[in-house]
Amino acid sequence: MKSNLLFDFTISKETNTIIIKREFNADLELVWEAWTNSEILDQWWAPKPYQSKTKYMDFKVGGRRFYAMVSPEGVEVGWNIQDYTSISPKTNFQFVSIFADKDETPNLPGSDWDVLFSEQKGITTVHISIYNSSLERMEKMIEMGFKEGFTIGLNQLEELATKNK
Repeated sequence: MKSNLLFDFTISKETNTIIIKREFNADLELVWEAWTNSEILDQWWAPKPYQSKTKYMDFKVGGRRFYAMVSPEGVEVGWNIQDYTSISPKTNFQFVSIFADKDETPNLPGSDWDVLFSEQKGITTVHISIYNSSLERMEKMIEMGFKEGFTIGLNQLEELATKNK
């Protein structure tokens, strides 16, 4: 069992891109399912003590996930839309992520996510590229604590994957 799993988080202000590489001590099937099944996704997506609450998710090209971050007090503190633009099962999917309000009104611009999956010897690597249309949009993500929150979420995914192995 590999104990030192890769985790790399890079911010490029020159290209308005955040690049994340993370290994999981789990097979590809399990990690793919954790990203594409709303019931599992809601278990790790939000950094505790917050929760992710998916209102609906239609994981297909042209489909959408609409979800909120919920505070420990039960307050919906932020809504988000993920519009799926490309899916290659168990290999890659892409989506546009857009902040929104509770009525699903988008707050443009969004960011383009490209999520790649690969497995070698029981270790699954997820490579995420997040392209923002402007430096201002990317800096807003960073100011909101994206790095810290997403790191916690990915660690929660590792815990979940290890428990369900």
